[in-house]
Amino acid sequence: MIAQSQSGTGKTAAFVTTVLSRVDFNQPSTPQALLLAPSRELARQIQGVITTIGQFIPNLGVAAAIPGAIPRGGAVDKAVVVGTPGTVMDLIRRRQFDTSALKVLVIDEADNMLDQQGLGEQCARVKTLLPKEIQILLFSATFPDKVLKYATSFAPSANIIKLKVQELTVKGISQMYMDCPGEADKYEILCKLYGLMNIGSSIIFVKTRESATRIQQSMVRDGHKVSVLHGAYEGSERDALLDDFRTGKSKVLITTNVLARGIDVSTVSMVINYDIPMKGMGDATHDTETYLHRIGRTGRFGRVGVSITFISDKKSFVALQAIAKDLLIDLVALSPEDWDETEKQVQRVIKSSRAQASFVPSAGTGGHE
Repeated sequence: MIAQSQSGTGKTAAFVTTVLSRVDFNQPSTPQALLLAPSRELARQIQGVITTIGQFIPNLGVAAAIPGAIPRGGAVDKAVVVGTPGTVMDLIRRRQFDTSALKVLVIDEADNMLDQQGLGEQCARVKTLLPKEIQILLFSATFPDKVLKYATSFAPSANIIKLKVQELTVKGISQMYMDCPGEADKYEILCKLYGLMNIGSSIIFVKTRESATRIQQSMVRDGHKVSVLHGAYEGSERDALLDDFRTGKSKVLITTNVLARGIDVSTVSMVINYDIPMKGMGDATHDTETYLHRIGRTGRFGRVGVSITFISDKKSFVALQAIAKDLLIDLVALSPEDWDETEKQVQRVIKSSRAQASFVPSAGTGGHE
């Protein structure tokens, strides 16, 4: 099956219940289901969901096939295995992971995982090492045409559940943009927004690891409490940083696209695109899919949220216009000149506790329906 549904609507619960219904728990040490995700953070999160949903199942064991989790000589000896493609491939090749009894393969964030320039090659290789008759389930919030075409060959004659373009964005997310005078002004405006970021939790997305670290250090120096998380950190450190964010020990997190997909932290009420997502070497074109996944970190399960995208020059303005056109949305303009009005507009959304089924921002803020 190839299944698409908006961010925060319950895709993980859908495939986890499916997996648990297919596994024979009389054979708790025989791997029977494999779930693949693009990052260790998402793999760990899925592992947690399986444990929670399966808490009343006797003999339920879940193995994490992520870097550093299974020692060189150790075997994968749990019925359900969650991991990242590279590590899974290594474990199978080193004969630590016997795949002969696998019945189900789930690929989460499938558009990203099957993208030929990204993890696609690794996923294809893993598939060749699995039983031919395995059931394949592909889940994501977005499926660009090019990837969907490949997905149908990866999972031949699959049932397909797909959304219309106008259904892609979550109704509870009020999408705004901040027209910054120039690139150099973005940092100062970000600091001004800090008070609003603390109403719930917030994620700030930037383009590179270097700028994430630099902005975090500057904000801390200026007296703001902010964490940073990206791929340069060791696995255990990344785990601890995300756990602190989940538990509310840290409320503002600066990150790269490593957290753009799948991460579910219920308190996130604001997402800031400090840098607009672009794809291709040299930032050739706007990246609508990544934009959708990033803003989907808020407004989860019927809650409300705000996304604010910074633009500072013609290139970023054109890119944001193109994203809005792709998604058929109207973006709400925020002015750095009238700070009182900006605060009022953002607070109005964040403080309305739940999204209504047909959420429309109050008069004066424009709409995104």
